[in-house]
Amino acid sequence: MKNSLIFRDMGMQLFSHVWEDMQRFTDDRHEHTQDEIWFVEHPPIYTLGLNADPAHILKAGNIPILKIDRGGQVTYHGPGQLIVYVMVDLQRSGSSIRSLVQALETAVISAVSKYGVEAYARRDAPGVYVSGQKLAAIGLRVRRSCTYHGLSVNVDMDLSPYQGINPCGFEDLEVTQLRNLNVKVDMLKLQKDMEAALKKALL
Repeated sequence: MKNSLIFRDMGMQLFSHVWEDMQRFTDDRHEHTQDEIWFVEHPPIYTLGLNADPAHILKAGNIPILKIDRGGQVTYHGPGQLIVYVMVDLQRSGSSIRSLVQALETAVISAVSKYGVEAYARRDAPGVYVSGQKLAAIGLRVRRSCTYHGLSVNVDMDLSPYQGINPCGFEDLEVTQLRNLNVKVDMLKLQKDMEAALKKALL
């Protein structure tokens, strides 16, 4: 993708607010609008993709549930998880949605390799895995040939809410995080490493 990228650190924000901002950005952008990548964290929330089966929510407890417009099934977002929202013009870059997903997976794999983590992607289930456990999830929406939503990387968080769902629609799928892989890294450091890896994978 031979385009420039603008990176923004959005901090901790409600999912609904950032979702509205992504939609507005996508609706307002034009052929010369630069692609952007937003780093953000969210308070606890379950999100369901467009065609997600609500049966994959087993026990939500007090965690809110929101049906949104990305692909994929159900996932969880919470503090200690790095969210990477990807606003890319596919038509301008000449990329497909599949090649973008692969680029995002490659970026995560590259970034965590700096911490000695051997991660990999699966053709049958988008995302990034370590020893069969899911470390990063990916879910995108394409509108007007442009993407929004993106990926999440589990860093140092409470993983127990994943027990209330079938993550990404898979029963018995185990989820992991960098802390459980003996990696201690703060969000700013991970953001910098992800930014470098995303530039290499996308530009």
